[in-house]
Amino acid sequence: MPLSTPDLADLARAIREWGAQLGFADVRITDPDLSLHEAGLQAWLDAGSHGEMDYMAAHGMKRARPAELVPGTLRVISARMDYLPQGTAADWREREAARLRDPHAAVVSVYARGRDYHKVLRARLQQLADRIREHAGEFGYRVFTDSAPVMELPLAEKSGMGWRGKHTLLLNREAGSTFFIGEILVDIPLPVDEKTSGHCGQCSACIDVCPTQAILGPGRLDARRCISYLTIELKSAIPEEMRPLLGNRIYGCDDCQTVCPWNKFAQRAVIPDFDERNELGSASLLALFAWDEEEFNRRMEGSPIRRIGHERWLRNIAVALGNAAESAHGDAAIVAALEARRAHPSPLVREHVEWALARHRADGGTYGRTI
Repeated sequence: MPLSTPDLADLARAIREWGAQLGFADVRITDPDLSLHEAGLQAWLDAGSHGEMDYMAAHGMKRARPAELVPGTLRVISARMDYLPQGTAADWREREAARLRDPHAAVVSVYARGRDYHKVLRARLQQLADRIREHAGEFGYRVFTDSAPVMELPLAEKSGMGWRGKHTLLLNREAGSTFFIGEILVDIPLPVDEKTSGHCGQCSACIDVCPTQAILGPGRLDARRCISYLTIELKSAIPEEMRPLLGNRIYGCDDCQTVCPWNKFAQRAVIPDFDERNELGSASLLALFAWDEEEFNRRMEGSPIRRIGHERWLRNIAVALGNAAESAHGDAAIVAALEARRAHPSPLVREHVEWALARHRADGGTYGRTI
């Protein structure tokens, strides 16, 4: 029997309470209409800004039409989970910036230092769906966490969870942008939440700080230039002109987040899943470069990093070791580590190792500084 309007309002309130019990910092509800975003999505795809991420275009406009992806969808339940490790210091942004200035430091995005968020959020969203079923009976739904052609951020923005910053990430006045988002598409006509307004004002810090100028303007991102894309999504060789700009970032990039004033309000995770593993917040490039494939797979078990594989892991670190030539030109330990990988069976690894060695051998270490 269909639920009455009062029953639906009570169910919506209960869903938020259950979400909080499961570790979600916020749960909101919206309808699935994203028609206003279709033109922008098509223009972004037409410009090739998605690079090698063919899956972004594979489903056409279905990405902006959740009701086509999951027939019968009437509402989208968006859930936010904060990911800063529980013991993160108050000056974490300053500490992250300092590591970027250390040529021997291996910089991994904060979100990737713990458990794979796909697994964590998907499991807890499923638990939330189970509680809805226990309370309201059988219903149609599907759970997603960055795992299907769904425009998660526009849906979350429409639900009032925050607003899209100029770097395209979602911002929240109480939590900045250091959080994951997942959703449940449901066939229950729950009451919807109101969209909130934006609060970036005249600030352009994220645009100005981007090492590769991937943020072309407010809300305009060319993924092909983004360090997160280059170190995670790109399967082939990193373009030579981009390599010097990566610095010592070997998996993702947090620059647009660490510089954002709203992230002074970034919240700590309420679950231990995102606590740092394998000392990824303090590891050196040489220590991580020394891992063989077996050690990489063992240490990265349950980590989002494992999906790039050992080959791309070495590719990324080789670039960072090459960039260390800017301030540690000809460093004997770095050169020796690179020399040890020159005969690696992967042509991809060998190419980036040779590039890195060339930087350390170049007079003055100025090879490839600019594009």
